[in-house]
Amino acid sequence: MSAQEKLTPDEMLADDMGRFFADPLGFVMYAYDWEEDESIKLVKLSEPYASRYDCEYGPDIWACEILDEIGAMVAANDFDGKNAVEAIREAIASGHGIGKSALISWLCNWIMSTRPFAQGTITANTSPQLETKTWAQIAKWTKKSITGHWFDVTTGKGNMKMRHKEHPESWFCSGQTCREENSDSYQGQHAANSTSFYLYDEASNIPDKIWEVSEGGLTDGEPMWFAFGNPTRNTGAFRECWGKHRSVWTTRNIDSSKVTITNKKKIQQDLDLYGADSDYVKVRILGQFPSQSEKQFIPSDIVEAARVRELEDDQYSPLVIGLDFARSGADKSVIRARRGRKAFPPVKFKERNSMKAASIIVNHLDQCERLYGSRPDAVFGDGGGIGGPIIDRLNQLRYKVIEVQFGSAADDAEKYANKRAEMWALLRDWLETADIDKDSELRDDLIAPEYHLDKKDRLVLESKDDMKKRGLASTDDGDSLALTLASPVEKRDTRFVEDIGRNKLQSDYDPYED
Repeated sequence: MSAQEKLTPDEMLADDMGRFFADPLGFVMYAYDWEEDESIKLVKLSEPYASRYDCEYGPDIWACEILDEIGAMVAANDFDGKNAVEAIREAIASGHGIGKSALISWLCNWIMSTRPFAQGTITANTSPQLETKTWAQIAKWTKKSITGHWFDVTTGKGNMKMRHKEHPESWFCSGQTCREENSDSYQGQHAANSTSFYLYDEASNIPDKIWEVSEGGLTDGEPMWFAFGNPTRNTGAFRECWGKHRSVWTTRNIDSSKVTITNKKKIQQDLDLYGADSDYVKVRILGQFPSQSEKQFIPSDIVEAARVRELEDDQYSPLVIGLDFARSGADKSVIRARRGRKAFPPVKFKERNSMKAASIIVNHLDQCERLYGSRPDAVFGDGGGIGGPIIDRLNQLRYKVIEVQFGSAADDAEKYANKRAEMWALLRDWLETADIDKDSELRDDLIAPEYHLDKKDRLVLESKDDMKKRGLASTDDGDSLALTLASPVEKRDTRFVEDIGRNKLQSDYDPYED
């Protein structure tokens, strides 16, 4: 009797799984019964895949291409089970209805079936999406898989687990909510002799904090990270897979009009109704990031135009300074100067001590004539948090700073819910013909906030706290520029000016002293 004949069916199946270590598409064609299971016979295989597998049905061509691409990256890494290799990172932005949850499930089954002691985390943008769609699809496809009997799969809120029956504590994956306060659940995931993996569904709305902590699971073994989603926002970590992080991510944009299973009649109706160049079509059909996110307050194209516009410095316009103060250790205080249609580069600093922060601002105000050619005609400061004590100190030193409370009533209280919403609305209008510097943090700040209307149809701008819940940074620079529009200012306006920088009290603190 040969050694092969002595193997049990499960041992022979395990040997077969070894063949698919670097062949996820081969696994998908082998693991599911494409010839007999009528429920999955939705797409006829395109060439060259139909000939390769001698099968009529299987994944759509876009999924076949992605699976083949992942297989090539695995082969190139040539993981030996000991020495860590570079993480495989694949991000897919798509239109609606392409069947991405099925692909997520196939990847999960492939990794879990071909890599003993793999450990993974699956998440989605909301708990209902994770529980009723993403994890439900994983449970469905695992049950259909030829290796499904190897695993126990539990479902239900807070109980989404897939564990190997013989090694439940060391060979598993789980569904985790993506709330920022749940970020600890993403830490400490390691599989030094196997694969640590993350699968993100609706990744555009997963907080940046979750992305950040997931990096910790990519330090050893053969790590993998797959992010899928409709590209609803052009800020955040998912968008940056195509931006500043594109050197480490492989990216694809899937046009749903070219996917077999999508509703072509509905797609054509949307194209006729909204137009091919609309953000609606870009996001929901073409799988492209919008010019402006659905709830984004300031459109990206306005900001980009302001960044490349070059205007002469109008010395006849008033010079206005905006001061925004850091609220937490990660934030920065920002000094912004604006004259007419032109914004000048900022001064940013981290200083939680209000007296020291006041001295840094005094130093800058004293240099305005050298930097900008004139003294300020008005200085506006955010009075929230530590801003109040800093402004008090500046006024004590005879630097007249007008305190602005972001949450106070707007001048046009029928149109805006508070002063911050009003200032940002003025900022958006100002940007249409403005010249701003190319500071990347300013750009990110300006396009980050979203908005809605309250019960009185007044504009409400997304708060800094709510933005942080989405994983975005505090808009300190954007707020400092908005503050320069807090109130109309005339050249040497006596309402605001008290000979700033003249006959002043001296500060005891030198911010530049060693």
